[in-house]
Amino acid sequence: MKIARLGEPGQEIPVVIAADAAGVERTFDARPVTTRIDGGFLAGGGIAALGDAVARGDLPELAGAGALRIGSPLDRPNNVVCIGMNYAAHATESGALPPTIPVVFLKPNNTVAGPFDDSPIPPLSAKYDWEVELGVVIGREASYLGSVEEAAGAVAGYLIANDLSEREYQLPGAAGQWTKGKSLPKSTPLGPWLVPAAELDANKLRLRSWVNGAPRQDSSTADLIFDVPTLVHHLSQYMVLEPGDVILTGTPEGVALSGRFPYLQDGDVVELEITGLGRQRQKFFRAGPTGTTRQEA
Repeated sequence: MKIARLGEPGQEIPVVIAADAAGVERTFDARPVTTRIDGGFLAGGGIAALGDAVARGDLPELAGAGALRIGSPLDRPNNVVCIGMNYAAHATESGALPPTIPVVFLKPNNTVAGPFDDSPIPPLSAKYDWEVELGVVIGREASYLGSVEEAAGAVAGYLIANDLSEREYQLPGAAGQWTKGKSLPKSTPLGPWLVPAAELDANKLRLRSWVNGAPRQDSSTADLIFDVPTLVHHLSQYMVLEPGDVILTGTPEGVALSGRFPYLQDGDVVELEITGLGRQRQKFFRAGPTGTTRQEA
């Protein structure tokens, strides 16, 4: 079962993509069960309710679904919590030692965009970079969890994220700060789907990225320094994780920061893929001084 939201920004329709009785994958309108895919939906057992509705045949097929824009699978997340340098090879290409405890930072939730929306490069940016990441969606409140086993139970599902980063803003220099480099408009495309945690083994998922069709990243979540339950447990010791929060688990090697590839330019196309979670595609454009952010249907 895949949970998605289709339609123009602010008008997205929640849907379930699932096989019908004949085994053909179809897109079903989820509005008989919920009008929102958010923290309240997740905390209230919404995923199980959708699964039951699909099994009973209670959801109508959504006519014309294939022609609709694909938005983020979640209505705006509560928090976007990010983990830095969680793959040893990426830490090395960044000029750092692999961390011994998770490196944590936050992105504003207003950076979230759809997985196929056109993506703006900031007007003064010279070092805009891509990062394919496994995104973890929290399904219940988690605070001071007692074990990694308990932490695993707080995960509602998974999705693809692109943690777009402006390296000149982010890294040390005249005023380099991670928050500045990670807070730019539409710099967190999510989706196309949210896949329930029970339906996916997050321990061995292949992550890949391409720029203009040329391979960039190719790794596996098996190479994570800190796996998903460890991250959820660790974060719960320092903050309250709420339903609808998204944790970005870090990116593998193969980004422009490595010095092996050019940074993103006007007209570039980035594609991302994670096994079982689908594929993203963003076309990049140089934003004007007014912050114009055109959108690809």
